[in-house]
Amino acid sequence: MNKYYFINKFDTNNINKQDKRTIIIYRNYSSDILDEKVILNIKKYCKKKSIKFYLSNNIRLALKLGLDGAYIPAFNTDLKHLAYTFKKNFVIIGSAHNLKEIRIKERQNVKKIFLSSLFKKNKNYLGINRSKLLSKLTKKDIVMLGGITKKNKKLINLLKQSDFAGISYFE
Repeated sequence: MNKYYFINKFDTNNINKQDKRTIIIYRNYSSDILDEKVILNIKKYCKKKSIKFYLSNNIRLALKLGLDGAYIPAFNTDLKHLAYTFKKNFVIIGSAHNLKEIRIKERQNVKKIFLSSLFKKNKNYLGINRSKLLSKLTKKDIVMLGGITKKNKKLINLLKQSDFAGISYFE
């Protein structure tokens, strides 16, 4: 079982609470410019803790900085990265909210698809039943995302999924 923890700033206190099965995804959409120095500091800290580190929405920079992988958000439909050369263990993952976006992630050749939103009631709310249905429509591994708490986490087992992702769950 892997756990994916989205962060938008470098906070060692939150990273220190994670175990080696947690993968940190740096997702800072509040700034147009990604600070490579901050990303390298997070990479160095995660490496020291034996925690994998991915960058959101910038595969080229993730490759340049030697990160473990990259996360492609649902709104990113670009296929340019398919022409890139990847190091052996570099992993690409991505999120989807519906069947159309699942098919895009398949074309982007992601290893895992994050289905959102499982529990959080927003415009992309899926719930247990729709999540289960959508997960059966792809051969890709599924990661559940959205509104997961320590209380409702065991409901993920109903979906026969063990991987999950979140923000507030980890803090």
